[in-house]
Amino acid sequence: MLSLGLCCRTLHRQICPVSVTVSQASAIFMPLINRVQVYGCLRTISTSCSLKAGADEDGYFNKYSKQHKRATYKSSSSLFAAGAAVKRAEKSISGGKQSPERTTSMKMTLPSAPLSTNDWGILKEQYNHYVNFEELMFVQMIKNKTDINIAKSLLAFVAEKHGDISYKLLLKYLVLCVQQNQSKEIFDVYDIMKTKFATLDTGAHSLFIKGFSQTDRWRESIANFESIKKMAAPSARNYGECIKAALGHGEEKLAWTLYNEMLQNDLTPAEDVIQCIFDADRDIRDASTRSRLLGILGYLRDNQIYAGESLMKSIKSWFERIPDESWRGQLTKVTSSGNCHACKEQLESIHLKPEEYSTLKTAVIDSIIRGEDTFRKTTPEELQRFLEFVNSRPPYDIVVDGLNVAFLFRKQTLSKTLLDVVSSLAAKRKRILVLGRKHMLINTKQWLKEDIKHLQKCADCFFLDNISLDDPFLLYACLSSGSHCCFLTRDLLRDHKACLPDPEMQHLFFKWQRGHQLVIPSSAQDVRLWPVLCYDTIVQTTEDSWHIPYDQAGVKRATYEVPNTWLCLKKTR
Repeated sequence: MLSLGLCCRTLHRQICPVSVTVSQASAIFMPLINRVQVYGCLRTISTSCSLKAGADEDGYFNKYSKQHKRATYKSSSSLFAAGAAVKRAEKSISGGKQSPERTTSMKMTLPSAPLSTNDWGILKEQYNHYVNFEELMFVQMIKNKTDINIAKSLLAFVAEKHGDISYKLLLKYLVLCVQQNQSKEIFDVYDIMKTKFATLDTGAHSLFIKGFSQTDRWRESIANFESIKKMAAPSARNYGECIKAALGHGEEKLAWTLYNEMLQNDLTPAEDVIQCIFDADRDIRDASTRSRLLGILGYLRDNQIYAGESLMKSIKSWFERIPDESWRGQLTKVTSSGNCHACKEQLESIHLKPEEYSTLKTAVIDSIIRGEDTFRKTTPEELQRFLEFVNSRPPYDIVVDGLNVAFLFRKQTLSKTLLDVVSSLAAKRKRILVLGRKHMLINTKQWLKEDIKHLQKCADCFFLDNISLDDPFLLYACLSSGSHCCFLTRDLLRDHKACLPDPEMQHLFFKWQRGHQLVIPSSAQDVRLWPVLCYDTIVQTTEDSWHIPYDQAGVKRATYEVPNTWLCLKKTR
């Protein structure tokens, strides 16, 4: 069997790596590995096989191997509760036929054991319509985490057939080695590639960072990290692997230097990196270290980052180990009124402070209402008419997205659905603005003229041009009416949040949205609103408590959803 280690060690004994010709390399390796040359000229590397530093943990070619898993979740009581999106999606396709699994022309049958060069030749003949047989075979091996010896036998076949192993294939073989934590093979590939090629790309350096970081040769991760810096900005994953390597070998100062540098470069540390920091063996009495760790919790709060269950347990364990403070952690939930079930403490309100509300209102008007793309969705004349309409009336309590609400119940006409919802809200003495489209004023089977007349008696109505986008109008009317005003729509407004100028404004928008968006579940038989959160879902602290929202294991949360499980930490003395 081909031994990359034998090739590499022989190379270092017999040749200087500075300048070696193909013929010299062939003379050295041919008798060692059955005429397999692993030395050759630097080939042109296709960008399609360059490995990005930010690839997924399962492998840097994860785009070929990502598996989508489904899980079942308990019912959610809020549009923004974790798991609600998955539940809605599963319900929408229940009863429907599953689409057949797509077949791909890249799928090939993998051998169950190493093959001889002759057998690989026979197998290649069976797939003679594949131009890149070896590369596609390696892709399948990475996807299926194939035994490393099978991959070695393929390399032997390639080297004997072509007289060389290309950068591409060595890189793919390296992916497989890193994926399976084959330290010895990683070392051998590193020595070969450093000798064989004048330079390596960032993908190769990233793989070596990950491969070396879990071994006693971890400092070579730092060397590869520095090499990346000379070519491009390191990724969050690059930083994370080096931080974990440093912490694992007692180099806490280096780890914190890298962590701070990472934040300065606006990179978000992965959860496993933060967990590694909390789990590191250190003097827990050291005040500066404790201050740094509490600073991480502040970072999670400021950036609305939610811990996973594993990280939450590490945080809980760290607090409970602090001497002379007697912290006790409990896993809990929060009542609809915003009180912690465990300690009964009232959590922070979801509602914005007056200065935050004013700042958000200005940002929404400037970026969404009067943004540079506004007139693609409306006209200056229509916008002016709407502004005069809203500003000339008393503040509203609820702004309704008429078209969105009308499609809620399919068993009756659209106009009747909208009328039922609005009249139910009006019966609670709410001042209501309904945003509609002009086509709703034309008497049709779905839009009955009589229903629209009754609608106009229950609420103020503004009918936009049929091609206008109504969301910006809804946002303006709601924000202009004051902090008490809510809006009713099932639209999640994600595109509009993205239009805001910076993350801080986006966070404020999302906080305001969670405290003001009313939703009627599509499964409801009557006008029954989902509850609106009255408390904020961020890391919170007082002198003797911490409340940390976390993602429960197995619950898939969309980006616009928030966890409904909490860690309550209370200092008992």
